[in-house]
Amino acid sequence: MGYTRTRTGAAGTPRYTAYFLDGRGRTCSAGTYPTRKAANLAWQHAESLLATGNQLDPRAGQLRFSSYVTEKWLPNHVMEPTTRQSYRYNLGRHILPWFGPMRMVDILPIHVREWVVDLIARGVTPATIRHQKIILSAVFTTALNDFVIHLHPCRGVKTPTVPVRAYRILTPAEIARLLLALPNDPARLLVDTFIGTGLRWGEAVELRPADLDQRSGILTISRAVAEISPDDHPTGGRFLVKPYPKNRQSRRFKLDPTLISALQTHMATHALAPEDLLFPYPILKVAADVKALSAPTGEAHRTSKIGPSCDTTDPGLTEPNFAGRRYPHATLSAYTAGACRCPHCRAAFAGYRATRRSNGHDHPRGTRPPPSTDGHLPRNWWRTQVWYPACSAAGLQPRPRTHDLRHSHASWLLSGGADVEIVRQRLGHGSITTTGKYVHTLPSADDSALAALNRTRHGDSCAVTEASRRDDLRYPVRLRSNGGARPVPATAVPELRAT
Repeated sequence: MGYTRTRTGAAGTPRYTAYFLDGRGRTCSAGTYPTRKAANLAWQHAESLLATGNQLDPRAGQLRFSSYVTEKWLPNHVMEPTTRQSYRYNLGRHILPWFGPMRMVDILPIHVREWVVDLIARGVTPATIRHQKIILSAVFTTALNDFVIHLHPCRGVKTPTVPVRAYRILTPAEIARLLLALPNDPARLLVDTFIGTGLRWGEAVELRPADLDQRSGILTISRAVAEISPDDHPTGGRFLVKPYPKNRQSRRFKLDPTLISALQTHMATHALAPEDLLFPYPILKVAADVKALSAPTGEAHRTSKIGPSCDTTDPGLTEPNFAGRRYPHATLSAYTAGACRCPHCRAAFAGYRATRRSNGHDHPRGTRPPPSTDGHLPRNWWRTQVWYPACSAAGLQPRPRTHDLRHSHASWLLSGGADVEIVRQRLGHGSITTTGKYVHTLPSADDSALAALNRTRHGDSCAVTEASRRDDLRYPVRLRSNGGARPVPATAVPELRAT
């Protein structure tokens, strides 16, 4: 039961503080008032709210958004370390600078809409804006459940439409060129493993010889590794091995005999024990001669991010920069302010740096330290030192991501007539809808549709060969009642029986 306590105010007059017990039996204040009657009404009102299930604390809404997020919301939420790292970054990058100084009770939907408009004006992509709103909405959902706020400020607020990006599916010819461009056999085997299994990055770099049953060819995926900041790692490390893959469910599937043989040779060559990493960083480390291959690719990669480039044999003016200004080629201003990377501007800047170093003004940076790793393959090192140079040497445009090998694996399976449910199990998808997105993603997927259109439009005069007609009928797909699909036997197609 609540009560009122008398105390002396700063002016020497009596003041009355109302107290009540919250749902956990803790003594809480309902405020201080000039009369005992007002204080009694305050704690009685607070107890009536508790009796009706409304435990809203008026003082809780006075908490600043930044204090609520950093002191109450983020520390007391159970989430994956990678999710915590992502939330921490996005909160500090886009959310706290806007809402941080505001009181929780003062934030309304109009403020969230203004924030969305500000993100659009700053050039933030629609996908990023949607992700920021999801995080912000999660914060306010918890605050609403904790009776900190009365309404959900994100309710009814819309974000820009996120266009659905087409998958980058590599063709077998592109994979062949990519394998030739890779620097060594372990790198080629890793790419072969990606395309032959459809594993995610964290699953592939955590593979160990014990995960492969060499007699049956069955590969078991029961772990994954995440590369996170030491601040979010339980022990301050860099790599965190999770005892389960994504979707928290292990899976087993069979490998191609050719891939099994290559993996066995790899394990024997490097004398890998059953619990060793199958693709550790020391084995994948690229030799010095590969850095010569990566130099032009890295320069091109930087140029695309810095600004417009020019490769003209007639030095004139650079392309306009973001401010609309142009500069003469072969000058320092063209390289720095104009962001031009043509041979003339690069030579001018290189000469300037060389002169300063010869005069003792600048000191070149020392050897870059190796990446921090416990043996696992760092993703950024693989991307910049192996993947980008190999994609450039193979002429892959647009440049694919390593994860696109997983998309290509799924597309190849479905294009070849594999059962959708089997593909879902191999990839570890939680829903068959996700697997269905890979149907008809190869560049040649529309050939049968175009052939059918020509047959209907032009009749027998269309140039459709007998071989292409058979290819169109080779892997027809029939949906099952449970959402799966299976190839229709050739005997069930009249045209195939006739041929």
